[in-house]
Amino acid sequence: MLTKIQHAAIVSENFVREAKFYEAVFGMKRSKPGSAEEEKAIRTNYAVSISDGYVGVTVIGRKPGYVPGLHHFGIDVDDVDGAISRIKKKYPEVAVLKRPSNRPFATYGAHDPEGNYFDLTQEGMTNRRDVYVGSGREQPRRIHHLKLRVMNPAAIAAFYCDLFDLQEADKSLEDSNYYLTDGQVTLIIAPWKMSDFEGAGIDRPGLEHIGFKVESVEDVKKELSALRETNPEMRERIISEPSEGERRVALIASCRHGQHQCSSPDGVFVDVLDR
Repeated sequence: MLTKIQHAAIVSENFVREAKFYEAVFGMKRSKPGSAEEEKAIRTNYAVSISDGYVGVTVIGRKPGYVPGLHHFGIDVDDVDGAISRIKKKYPEVAVLKRPSNRPFATYGAHDPEGNYFDLTQEGMTNRRDVYVGSGREQPRRIHHLKLRVMNPAAIAAFYCDLFDLQEADKSLEDSNYYLTDGQVTLIIAPWKMSDFEGAGIDRPGLEHIGFKVESVEDVKKELSALRETNPEMRERIISEPSEGERRVALIASCRHGQHQCSSPDGVFVDVLDR
């Protein structure tokens, strides 16, 4: 089954600003900036979608009960009915839910055995729109990986490999993570341990950070610095206690792919690595 990791979603307190951050720093683009449809989405606190030409990111306005930050990811398959049949046969405890038609990517929603939610769709579905339709493009800065922390990484990695034919990349014997790739984007399945947060605020299991591959990490660092100076609203979130901030950044920096770590204005951790 042909599988592509082509969607991520962020819940944001200021979703317009959050989208502009990824546009300014990583060159992501909206399909119809300034359109009546987009203006309505902004007025109603709905969402804005941006893309690197392969992965679309929908930045969702926070509603009551929503938890801000990286929320879920999405998988595009060549046979969505076949994927659902696999899920029901091999993992009958996993629910698959038809999503409302106003979602620009999701046709169905499902979850892994630990409850991590993902969207599921197929090219040509009637709800697909915005940055999720049309021909792809290449750009020098693109999404490279998403990191998901779970209680049982071996079982969760097996779930995604078994159902969606993602390929497991090589790793060292001492590496406790699993690296599942569609050939373009990698889903890192990592263990969640409360002890990892000793001396810092504790995050629940779930998506930890998003990683971008760029033509020059040093250029990105300079641009981030300049952006913070010219537009204070674009500054990354600061953790009030320095020692806690150092502990959290060190945890993100343990990713084998990361070379520089920062956060978006809404506090989403971002990893940056050279091509």
